Amino acid sequence: MTITAQMVKELREMTGAGPLDCKKALEQFDGDMAKAADHLREKGLAKAAKKAGRATNEGVVHAYVHHNNRLGVLLELNCETDFVANTDQFRSLANDIALQVANLNPQYVKREDVPEAVVEAQRALERQHALAEGKPENVVDRIVDGRMSKFFEEMVLFEQPFIKDDGVTIGDLVTQAIAELGENITVNRFMRFAMGEEAGEDEA
Repeated sequence: MTITAQMVKELREMTGAGPLDCKKALEQFDGDMAKAADHLREKGLAKAAKKAGRATNEGVVHAYVHHNNRLGVLLELNCETDFVANTDQFRSLANDIALQVANLNPQYVKREDVPEAVVEAQRALERQHALAEGKPENVVDRIVDGRMSKFFEEMVLFEQPFIKDDGVTIGDLVTQAIAELGENITVNRFMRFAMGEEAGEDEA
């Protein structure tokens, strides 16, 4: 099958991968766009995983202020080099994450940042609720696990569905950026300010 420039363009828009990688993937899967996209995403995830331990000493402190000037976020997003820190894609990512914090008010960056005492207290509360609802003992633990997943989704930035595309999480968004920009990227901390509320802060 002939791989056209339009096909390569479409696949790039779907995955953010480079033109050569897109062309090779389309050739490998005989023009099947869905299979080529899945392959490139898996490849990107593998690349991102390899970069996860690398130091991130550059980046930006990004300020987002809501249109009514009553809500704002300061976010520190880090990468490995000032070159990547100055790219439009990196700065756009910082803005998207700050917008997420402004709208959904997460308390932690990653699940492992949630203190064990908080997790245990929430799990005990969910168990108590499940038993009070008359749920059978043999299914209570499974119910609690499901409700804890929802708890983490609400409280943890990386587990929240992205407000612009709920098919991906913020964690997915960062992983995709790592794969595309070729550097490790970390959210170090954020602080959310709202009129009449105490500031909410998280430090990874």
